[in-house]
Amino acid sequence: MTPRRRFAAAALLALLPWPLRAEPAAWPQAELLLLGEQHDADAHQRLAAQVVTQLARQGRLAALALEMAEQGRATHGLPPEASEPQAREALAWNEAGWPWAAYGPIVMAALRAGVPVHGANLPRVAMRAAMGDAGLDGRVPAAVREQLLADVRDGHCGLLPAAQLPGMTRIQIARDRAMADTLRGLAQPGKVAMLVAGAFHVDATRGVPLHLAGSGLTLRTVRLGAGAAMGEDTPGFDETWPTPPLPAKDHCAELAPRLDGPKA
Repeated sequence: MTPRRRFAAAALLALLPWPLRAEPAAWPQAELLLLGEQHDADAHQRLAAQVVTQLARQGRLAALALEMAEQGRATHGLPPEASEPQAREALAWNEAGWPWAAYGPIVMAALRAGVPVHGANLPRVAMRAAMGDAGLDGRVPAAVREQLLADVRDGHCGLLPAAQLPGMTRIQIARDRAMADTLRGLAQPGKVAMLVAGAFHVDATRGVPLHLAGSGLTLRTVRLGAGAAMGEDTPGFDETWPTPPLPAKDHCAELAPRLDGPKA
């Protein structure tokens, strides 16, 4: 991190949790703000809701896009006083994948402020087609595709059959492209369209930002880092905002019973 960026990060982080406090001048000026979270870190969802509230109060939030809902679903037409069940229905919320208790406050913070919420993720019905679409392989540089393939393999603890890896990698690329397309459509001059998604999707070296190249839009990528250090420089992100560390957890031990198949 350069001295200028380190100073800017320190100045901003001094105003961040806990609780979130910020003045308009302290926020990065960008048309797109991408927050990369960790799905099992409650602090990340709380912080995302606070960011939504703060930007909305400043009159700067054009729209909120979420990985947690499918592209084409939105809260348009709902009044600010709409109920949580109404919001969940509008977004066709998948409780099994994304607990509303964690993500609902982010949605409702935007809704109460009169800011539309949009699903940004690739619809489930499009995933099978994406798996077989070899054209997606060339949508990212070869080195990035190899890294994404490794991410998919490692993210599934080496439990996926090797034959499934290319198709699962194409889904990852298609999901990033869907989120980028959604953001492109939500951008407004002088305002901020915000995305909340997993950190891998927000990473500029492999995720959504790659598919926004050439859009002419200014964007800011922020990693919410559980246990991260103040001012920590993470490749692929403009800023890292530290949050409290999480207890050690063996995700592979939890995943193994759900996946059946050879490791190679």
